[in-house]
Amino acid sequence: MNKRFTQLNLLMELIESSYKGDTKNGRMDGKGEYTFPTETKYEGEMKDGMFNGKGVLHFPNGSKYEATWENGIAKQGSFTFADGLQYQEKDWDYCDGYDRRFYSERCNGLRPAGESQLTDLHPPHIIPDGCYDCGDGFYDPNTRVVTSHTGRFLRNADDSEHDWIVRTCRKAWDEIVGVDPENSVATIPDETSSINGSIV
Repeated sequence: MNKRFTQLNLLMELIESSYKGDTKNGRMDGKGEYTFPTETKYEGEMKDGMFNGKGVLHFPNGSKYEATWENGIAKQGSFTFADGLQYQEKDWDYCDGYDRRFYSERCNGLRPAGESQLTDLHPPHIIPDGCYDCGDGFYDPNTRVVTSHTGRFLRNADDSEHDWIVRTCRKAWDEIVGVDPENSVATIPDETSSINGSIV
């Protein structure tokens, strides 16, 4: 077995990544598939150990970023969300303040009155106690960790992401909504009425 290829495999194992594809001088070179520890996968062209040429990043949630890469840097690309919505830098009319519908509502129509959607997914994911739904997973503000909806580690949130999630995302404790029948105006019997201080 090629000594350089073995070193590449050991390095991948050490950083909990994997690579299948062409190599040159012990480096990723040619066409290949690189999988990150987060299970994000790059498929495309490589040169001298870096993304170079045409390639696609496939994210665990089903979204993807197709780009032309140069020495590991995306020079031109397009992002497509898991539901098929393609991001546009110009003339973006999705959730722009005037039209607040979710993409699935734009494609499939609005739900009947009283059955409004809380997220693009209907019914939404059930959020673990004390956590937030930040779109691609759940955020625990105590550990500052984002995990996938299936519980797999995605990332640690920095201060900026933490502040944004806490300020804007749906919380687990928002889901418990209801009426206490004992204290509801609708269920308290009209026991008495008072006219001139006497009970009728």
